[in-house]
Amino acid sequence: MTDELVFYTNPMSRGRIVRWMLEEIGCPHRVELLDYGTTMKAPAYLAINPMGKVPAIRHGGIVVTETAAICAYLADTFPAVGLAPPPGSPARGPYYRWLFFGAGPVEAATSNKALGVVVPPDKKGMIGYGDLGEVVATLEAAVAAGDYLVGGRFSAADVYLGAQIAWGLRFGTIERRPGLERYAARLMARPAMVRATAIDDALMPAKPPGPAS
Repeated sequence: MTDELVFYTNPMSRGRIVRWMLEEIGCPHRVELLDYGTTMKAPAYLAINPMGKVPAIRHGGIVVTETAAICAYLADTFPAVGLAPPPGSPARGPYYRWLFFGAGPVEAATSNKALGVVVPPDKKGMIGYGDLGEVVATLEAAVAAGDYLVGGRFSAADVYLGAQIAWGLRFGTIERRPGLERYAARLMARPAMVRATAIDDALMPAKPPGPAS
């Protein structure tokens, strides 16, 4: 496809994951930086995402929101890069599984952890993820099976879930376990991730100067 690809983001958002995905793909794109509470809530952007949140992409006339959906869309739209198993292949099922596991149980469990929300043991059956311990144990088992989540090859599932694991380890919403730390370190060292991090870090608001010494 030759339609323009526009990436809507903020460096202090999950847009960092999409930035990494775009660096892996290497597709030319235009970036629209949005600010919380102003341009993110302006009519022009609400026409792209009525939630007024980033990230989002517009590819020609196609708009995609939600980070996992964007990663999946980009992997399928640029198949030559090889970031998604071909449709119908045995690896396609596990690929979907881990993308949606990240968007569902991992996102919910780690968000609740950050907010201090604890699910009572007798209510675990009401919650899709059960409890955080079960989520972390599932992640640990997944990364123990090989270098990557699906079929021994790096994929968009590693971009999305790997970024969540690295973030959770850094900020304490995911328990530090050796297997998870090795997996995250391997992904964070990828050249595309290093480039993406440098781009977003350079866009972060400047810190005010400290007190004079």
